[in-house]
Amino acid sequence: MNITLDEIQNFIAVVDTGSITRAAQQLDQTVSAASRTLGRLEEKLQTTLLRRTTRRIELTDEGAAFLERARDIVAAVENAEEQMATRRSRPAGRLRVDAASPFMLHVVVPLVAGYRERFPDVELELHSNEGFIDLLERRTDVALRIGRLKDSTLHARPIGSSRVRCLASPGYLDARGAPRKVSELSKHSLLGFTEPDALNDWPLVDEKKQPVHIKPTISASSGETLRQLAIEGNGIVCLSDFMTRNDRESGRLVQVLTRQTIEFRQPINAVYYRNTAISARIASLVTYLVDAIGENGFDH
Repeated sequence: MNITLDEIQNFIAVVDTGSITRAAQQLDQTVSAASRTLGRLEEKLQTTLLRRTTRRIELTDEGAAFLERARDIVAAVENAEEQMATRRSRPAGRLRVDAASPFMLHVVVPLVAGYRERFPDVELELHSNEGFIDLLERRTDVALRIGRLKDSTLHARPIGSSRVRCLASPGYLDARGAPRKVSELSKHSLLGFTEPDALNDWPLVDEKKQPVHIKPTISASSGETLRQLAIEGNGIVCLSDFMTRNDRESGRLVQVLTRQTIEFRQPINAVYYRNTAISARIASLVTYLVDAIGENGFDH
């Protein structure tokens, strides 16, 4: 029969992405090559693994059974490679990492050089997405997530936490005045998130000791966009310390309503699927981040 690992990986990619076209892009192949590889695998197995329609691809019962074994085969090969690397005490292979763009830019990127110096055989592949993603579909090994985790299928390791503060540029405060009471926020331009709306809950209590939820004057999907808007004097923003530490140290942004601010920390976790044994390369990155960030690494 002589089924090859490439054929198995091609089949898994088609299932995970939901289309031959996306699988071909993921595997850096032509669509025709990916289609031929899938057909060759079905011919060798003498069965139909997938039903193809104009709208989607569905697994047959035989395909579902083979998929489970196929994942085991790929995992076994990867584990064998890692065991050989571990024997040399050097994690090796490709590591696909996903994080929201602010965390990627302000935390991960500055640490890449040090990590690569310590683990030169790990090939980093960095992706940025503002929302949660399907790790299998995106072929992501580990995602770095800010905030509470909801998906019980994920295994998580805490790598730190970050305070949230209300900030504005000195130029904006000179022009509009600094709010002295929470109620005065209604007179100001407020910078907030398009989604999720929970990110517009600010760590403030008003005069009635009630939590504060703002309606943005200007909204954006990315915290990095909101940071830049605040630096340019467009209003007051509420952001996590991990992305504003340098701005606060340099004076580009200053905290407002300090006395009315309550302590709120966003948890930061590295997550991966429970049914995937944590690899040496995932462990190497997560441990490096934990050591580099520290428990209160963004508070300065």
